[in-house]
Amino acid sequence: MRAAVIVFPGSNCDRDMAVALKAAGADVTMVWHKDASLPDGVDLVAVPGGFSFGDYLRCGAIAAKSPICQAVVGHANRGGYVLGVCNGFQVLTETGLLPGALMRNSGLKFICKTVDLKVETSNSAFTEGYTAGDVVAYPVAHHDGNYTVDDATLARLQGDDRIAFTYIDNPNGSVADIAGVLSENRRVLGMMPHPERAVDAGHGGTDGQALFRGLLAQFASA
Repeated sequence: MRAAVIVFPGSNCDRDMAVALKAAGADVTMVWHKDASLPDGVDLVAVPGGFSFGDYLRCGAIAAKSPICQAVVGHANRGGYVLGVCNGFQVLTETGLLPGALMRNSGLKFICKTVDLKVETSNSAFTEGYTAGDVVAYPVAHHDGNYTVDDATLARLQGDDRIAFTYIDNPNGSVADIAGVLSENRRVLGMMPHPERAVDAGHGGTDGQALFRGLLAQFASA
């Protein structure tokens, strides 16, 4: 699998993402936000965490207008895979690839800790490495992770089995404890917790490995 990791001014998880993907067997290219196109043959685009453009205006709002994001949207619209983590999730909602918005945490404080998540569905390339109902531990590090959608959108996400992960103990006020959601075609995943920070036992846990290995296995069997 060929993967591209997008780099914005203020990204701070781009290298973490690249390391996690490489460890799972992906061929990874770092792509600068001013580039207008993705490398040829890319299967997966990863939009990493951080504080793109200093979180000015709204988290992810300026990054979503970068030249490369037009290419990311085109890639997704052609059926390509996209993974957005933390600030990357915020960027994906700003581009319209995923519904909803990420608002200020309900406690109005930055949260940085490991949290337990419930895997809500295994019916996606991103979650095939888990079983629905599994509990996994991923770090979170965000100030604006309070996922918000209207009632009709929430009902649609639930009815279509598009909620990928929920918080066991909601840290930020997200509606329905949502930690990650899938697009209609299930090929775009946005999530606030960091699977790329949970792939090395020396860093405190390896629960994120299954996400990356499952994703790579999907391409290997295609």
